[in-house]
Amino acid sequence: MHTKNILGFDVPDFIEGFGDVEHYSGVWNKLKKENIGETIISPPVKSRVAHTSKMKNSLKEAIDACNPHDGMTVTFHHHLRGGDYIVEQTIRYLAEVGIKDITLASSSLTSAHECLVPFVKDGTITRIFSSGIRDELGKAISEGHMKNPVVIHSHGGRARAIKTGRIKIDLAVVAASAADCEGNCTGSFGPSAFGSIGYAMIDVMYADKVVVVTDNLVDFPCIPPSIRQHNVDHVVKVETIGDPSKIASGTTRITKSPMDLRIAEMAADAIEQSGVFREGYSFQVGAGGASLAVAKFMRDKMKAQEIKGSFMIGGITSYCVDMLNEGLFNALFDVQSFDAAVSTSVHGNTNHVEISSDQYAGPYNCGCMTNKLDVVVLGALEVDTDFNVNVITGADGVIRGASGGHSDTAAGAKLTVVVCPSFRGRLPMIKKRVQNVVTPGESIDLIVTERGICVNPNNKNLEVKLKEAGLNIVDIDKLREEVDKITGVPVEPKFTNKIVGVIEYRDGSVIDVIRAVDTED
Repeated sequence: MHTKNILGFDVPDFIEGFGDVEHYSGVWNKLKKENIGETIISPPVKSRVAHTSKMKNSLKEAIDACNPHDGMTVTFHHHLRGGDYIVEQTIRYLAEVGIKDITLASSSLTSAHECLVPFVKDGTITRIFSSGIRDELGKAISEGHMKNPVVIHSHGGRARAIKTGRIKIDLAVVAASAADCEGNCTGSFGPSAFGSIGYAMIDVMYADKVVVVTDNLVDFPCIPPSIRQHNVDHVVKVETIGDPSKIASGTTRITKSPMDLRIAEMAADAIEQSGVFREGYSFQVGAGGASLAVAKFMRDKMKAQEIKGSFMIGGITSYCVDMLNEGLFNALFDVQSFDAAVSTSVHGNTNHVEISSDQYAGPYNCGCMTNKLDVVVLGALEVDTDFNVNVITGADGVIRGASGGHSDTAAGAKLTVVVCPSFRGRLPMIKKRVQNVVTPGESIDLIVTERGICVNPNNKNLEVKLKEAGLNIVDIDKLREEVDKITGVPVEPKFTNKIVGVIEYRDGSVIDVIRAVDTED
């Protein structure tokens, strides 16, 4: 049976390979309930005989010591982004020894993981939980080559899924740029330093077995430890964990595009006039050149008006570090470092605080950092006239993006700003309905394009403020019509009935599904 959810998207009540569906009911409706209907599981109880070694001679030896078996769940972090080497090595070895039906639950999957496509096609990997999937792996899944639908969750949603046992981890493999023989480890220093290791923190707490893999074995104790020894079963020294030069990408650098800079400047003007920009405000910018560029303009405004912020959170770039060092913010809370240069600050600055994904955005705790956000600036692949945002599928319907912390920060922030051009190439970015929804329009306040600023009709007071400030406010329906006249209305991609992806909202409910692209044409 198919049900139209409250956003009007067609979502079945039961999905083969996923199970019964709890339908999305609103940004806070589930979390406001006294009993949210989920149980928080306990971490496993472990012990170790005194003065025994955790060191293994190879990754293979360490995996063998963790009882690999069919149907196991293996997790990884993605702090090395495009430079990761450990995921492929682990999965390849499991395939070599005949392990099948693996659930892969990496915090995200990047261009470094195209190598997994053969393992998806041959049944080595039959389930994936991830915040993002890209390139050839996303294409293979979108074409229906995977046995079960992937589950796309937010960073906070992943923390929720692990704490509730939705993702029951058999083996967590943690790449670290420095570690000691007991498993105290970090990503903040060493030849392969990548900064915060925040996504792995919850994995090591709840995994049955934890293997720390490093290319920089240091004398005990490894200080400061981001992950501590009492959660680690085995330690392996390898030649290299990855290429830190591939951590940064086009989505983690400030744009040089004149149009994107114009959008960023307009967004900064809107933030300035919103009433939220004041002494002690908190701020996050998401991945994406235009959204990162907003920080540049906010930096200038803070200096000009002598405003000092409280904290910045999320994915931290060297630009954020500069703002901290200039005294523009009191602290950085870092769950992921977006370029390797940040690692020095993580290592040496006590006001640069490394946090877990649960503290960052987990909906099932006493107060995640996203709930204290004043302003967040986010990107989008496309938006619609109901302010819903798609950051997971492209115009061709293929999985090529990441949910990340998009819905987490949008839910928590007082002011949520989405920046995107009105069209890319000949494709309109303002749609009547997005291909897939990741972040619901209820949690979006502004959509800023080069053609003007759209204000969510639910925030009339904000619209009045921005109009009084003389900003270019446009109606989103009229903007869509204007853009359609320029680009034409594109032919929508064709899909089969097969569901290849399930998009969970941060509270665990299902907000949308992704269907297989029709490759017959």
